[in-house]
Amino acid sequence: MSAVPPSSSGGRFIAFEGGEGAGKSTQALLLAEALRARGLTVVVTREPGGTPGAEAIRALLLHPPGDTGWTAQSEALLFAAARADHVAHMIRPALARGDWVICDRFVDSSRAYQGGAGGLGDEAVTALHAFGSDGLRPDRVILLEGDEAALAGRLAARGEAADAIEGRSAAYHRAVAAAFHALAEADPEGFARIEAVGAPEDVHARILAALSDLLP
Repeated sequence: MSAVPPSSSGGRFIAFEGGEGAGKSTQALLLAEALRARGLTVVVTREPGGTPGAEAIRALLLHPPGDTGWTAQSEALLFAAARADHVAHMIRPALARGDWVICDRFVDSSRAYQGGAGGLGDEAVTALHAFGSDGLRPDRVILLEGDEAALAGRLAARGEAADAIEGRSAAYHRAVAAAFHALAEADPEGFARIEAVGAPEDVHARILAALSDLLP
């Protein structure tokens, strides 16, 4: 997928990716604090979500009506619709203002979950993204990786009921991890692979090092 150049006004777009329990939300907030300490204006958001319309779609995706859930095709379409709204009404305007945007998941989650583990293939997912969001790419994708058992234990320790995606089989989540690995291997400049197991401050330090070429 071809990258869209960053905003000429200085905004940067960082996406956090990884499997369930990898610590994306925690690390996104830590990075935002560090950037604000440097005097930058930062927008922290998430997918699916970030705008009222996208948040409504998030509720449908994570807590589907009925007992059958969504097919991979339905999921991909819903994620793409939520992302299109998010990009149009939050991400692109923030970048145009010169803000830094930190997003907990973006299109590479769809590529890994629906394209890889869901069996749709990368071409179908990226075509939806090209149509709905003009192919917008982050300046850097932070891929949080770690031992599956450790990450699963971290997720369980939250004490919350699993949503429709978190609750899928171990085999499904192994396929997601493999898909993320393949995406990062294919785009080493766009992805920074970060060891996610350890103290949050240690993981944060690795992330700052991986972003050193973008930081002012």
